[in-house]
Amino acid sequence: MRLDDILLRLADLPEPSRRGAPESPAAPVGPRGDHDLNPDLYDPASPLRDAAVLVPIVNRGAELTVMLTRRSKDLPDHPGQISFPGGRIDPGDDGPEAAALREAEEEVGLSRESVHLVGRLDSYVVRTGYCVIPVIGLVTPPLTLQAEAGEVDEIFEVPLTFFLDPVNRQTHSRVFHGKTRYFYAYPFGDYFIWGATAGMLSNLVEVLEDRDLLNP
Repeated sequence: MRLDDILLRLADLPEPSRRGAPESPAAPVGPRGDHDLNPDLYDPASPLRDAAVLVPIVNRGAELTVMLTRRSKDLPDHPGQISFPGGRIDPGDDGPEAAALREAEEEVGLSRESVHLVGRLDSYVVRTGYCVIPVIGLVTPPLTLQAEAGEVDEIFEVPLTFFLDPVNRQTHSRVFHGKTRYFYAYPFGDYFIWGATAGMLSNLVEVLEDRDLLNP
C-alpha cells in the first residue's frame, strides 16, 4: 500500500463506534476489547471509566511509523509493557482528543502543535475496567521528545508497514488466575507488543485495508 493511499484512508476514518473485532465471538454483543478472544471477560453491566490514547503516526517522508512507549518497570500497573501515550479522561479535558494530546505531552513531550488529529478507532474495553478511545494523530517532524521520568522508560517507532503485513500479527496465550487467556501480539525485535495495544493496532490495520470499514 502506497504512503499516499494510507494518508487518504486515514483522512476518511469512520466515526467512533463500538464495533467488535470481526473474528471475535463477542462481536455481536459488545465492543472491541480484551474479550475479543476471551468472551467470558465481557460484562455489559460492568461500569467503565473513560480513557483515551494517542495513536501517533509519524510522517518520516519515505515511510510512516507508529510511535510507541515502553512503560516504566516501576509502575504498579502494566510495568514494562508497550503502550500508546494516554490515560484517564480528566474532568478538565475537553473530550478524548484533549486527553490524548495532554497525556502525549506529559508522557513523551510530544507538542500538540506537531499533531494533526484525523479521527478515532473503535472503543476498546480493557479487563481493568476502562473504555479506551484511540485517537489517531499524524505527527510531523522535527520532534523533540522527552520520556516522563517514572512513567516511560523508552520511546520508539515501528514502521507502519510492519503492522500491515498479516504475518506479523500472532495469537498467544498464557494462564492468568487459573484460566488460559488469549491475546494478539506483534513481536518486533526486542519489543513484544501485545494486549490492548496490539488489539488497537489490529483495528488500525482493518480500517486501512478494508474500505468497507470506512462506511460502517
